[in-house]
Amino acid sequence: MTKEELILIVSEKLKVVRTEAGYTQDKMASVIGVSKKTLVQIEKGRMVAGWTTVIAVCALFRNSETLMNSFGGEPLEVVEVVARKDVDYRKEKTMGGKIWWKEVNADGGYILQQNIISHHYRILDEEYYHIYSTFDEKQAKKRMNELLAQQDMKL
Repeated sequence: MTKEELILIVSEKLKVVRTEAGYTQDKMASVIGVSKKTLVQIEKGRMVAGWTTVIAVCALFRNSETLMNSFGGEPLEVVEVVARKDVDYRKEKTMGGKIWWKEVNADGGYILQQNIISHHYRILDEEYYHIYSTFDEKQAKKRMNELLAQQDMKL
């Protein structure tokens, strides 16, 4: 997924997200930091949201069913992977990929998964902590191999 695709998805879903939250256009515009005129233009499909607006929507409405279904889980995770290209970090504990994820590989206590909606990859440790994310399959497999090699060196 590219930044442009992400912007388009959020722009197309903005009215539904607003309605789902029970917000008027005035309230939504104020919350996400745009003018009501801009919000109306986005909702009518006459323009797309800016990058900072997309980030604000994904952050402030991260529990929106509409956004979660559009991205296959946490919208901020997808934003972060798109913005940073590849993300190598130890984040909060996940549910282990029970819903929006297919297992690509499991080895040495690590699990490589692919999101069935956004198609990005992530690596979890044996306790389901998020270690790495990318849209690049080769990079995901390379990082998985690096983690396994590090583990072998410790043994």
